[in-house]
Amino acid sequence: MAAPLHGLMAEFADHEALSRAVEATRAAGYGRLDVYAPFPMRDLARSLGFHPRILPWIALLAGAFGAALQYGSQYWMNAVDYPLNVGGRPLHAWPAFLPATIIVAILWAGGATLIGTLLILRLPRLHHPVFAAEGFERASQDRFFLVVRADDPLFDAAATARFLAALAPRRVQEVSA
Repeated sequence: MAAPLHGLMAEFADHEALSRAVEATRAAGYGRLDVYAPFPMRDLARSLGFHPRILPWIALLAGAFGAALQYGSQYWMNAVDYPLNVGGRPLHAWPAFLPATIIVAILWAGGATLIGTLLILRLPRLHHPVFAAEGFERASQDRFFLVVRADDPLFDAAATARFLAALAPRRVQEVSA
């Protein structure tokens, strides 16, 4: 019995060939694609339909929560819990509270962005089916890979393999799940 299929992987020698292949694959109607390259390719992110929607909101909400928590704790400590009049300073000295509030807001936003990114990308990933594909270790060096996943509605192993071969890759191979 054959192992379940994760998808088909096409290997390309340069980023222009990969960009053309992604555009052709999207134009053919495939939607469940993964791309692996040794450097960021922002044009491919747009071609693949990746738009970061939730991450800016995570950062904004976490930053606002951190700022409110910091400002509220400073207010509580200085004006409510232990009011101490030093040199005629008002108990609610908001200008003195702002630097720490801004710093903590940035800290919370950065931490939430890191955690949100790791959760959204499901990292750290100790194993992925493409890691076992022949030659995939070069994805971090000088090769470019396009994977059409088997869960794509248009995926048919034979037809998709013929389609990918028509894009002139170095090779097309199956990736077991």
